[in-house]
Amino acid sequence: MQISLLQCQSGADVQANLAFIEALLALLPRVDLEPQLVVLPEACLLFGGHESKQKHIAKSAVESPLLGSLANLAKQYQVYLIAGTIPILAHDGRAYSRSYLFDDDGEELGCYDKLHLFDVEVSDGTKTYRESDTFYPGNKISVVDTPFGKIGLAICYDLRFPELFRAMRLAGAELIALPSAFTKVTGEAHWQTLLQARAIETQCFMLAANQWGANDGGRETWGQSMIVDPWGRILAQKKTGCGWVQAPLDKTKLNDIRQQIPVAIHNRFAKPTLIEQS
Repeated sequence: MQISLLQCQSGADVQANLAFIEALLALLPRVDLEPQLVVLPEACLLFGGHESKQKHIAKSAVESPLLGSLANLAKQYQVYLIAGTIPILAHDGRAYSRSYLFDDDGEELGCYDKLHLFDVEVSDGTKTYRESDTFYPGNKISVVDTPFGKIGLAICYDLRFPELFRAMRLAGAELIALPSAFTKVTGEAHWQTLLQARAIETQCFMLAANQWGANDGGRETWGQSMIVDPWGRILAQKKTGCGWVQAPLDKTKLNDIRQQIPVAIHNRFAKPTLIEQS
């Protein structure tokens, strides 16, 4: 089995972004008919400028053409696809930042709505980020059973909240996918450290597909998409540029690591509980 992360430099043209993803899927290096898990970054179909653009393309899950397009790509190229994020209309006019997991027939296996919204000040060209103006936060964790193992789903800023990752581990996660658009400033400071920490704490594989570079909307992202194993080792990474980050999935040592250092059993703190959004 193989893991493939796509590092993108998505822009404001949805069709151009979709065409880029399809072109790279057509060139995806594969080993015979080995099962393939592909992870796309956050906002892979529309990125840059003000977040409010996401609301303009948000539809219900039933009506979203973006959802159908990515499901069709999973089926066409016979990959299990974690489809970055898609804006899905919420009840109050905002959108959920939702990540879908499709099987290689394009069938939905599960989805996850971003829990933690990026409302922060960053010393970059954008300076102020207020995702909550555009997005409505999710209210559940998601761990999906697949042939690759149980996959937990998280998105970008979620990386800073270890309770979420512990909750996914307790729900059975063996791999955790993290579609992201980490800023250049915060990525340079914290991206690798946080990814390795979450991998070591949860004893899970971390599959982090990131946006890279500056786009026409002025957003600057860090890149360095990477696959990290449960021991915290970086199996593959791409620091700059667009393209694939790949590694074979070898889970043989995962159970050994968990048996030798049984942190899940030793932990004396209460299980994390998700606070309902008011």
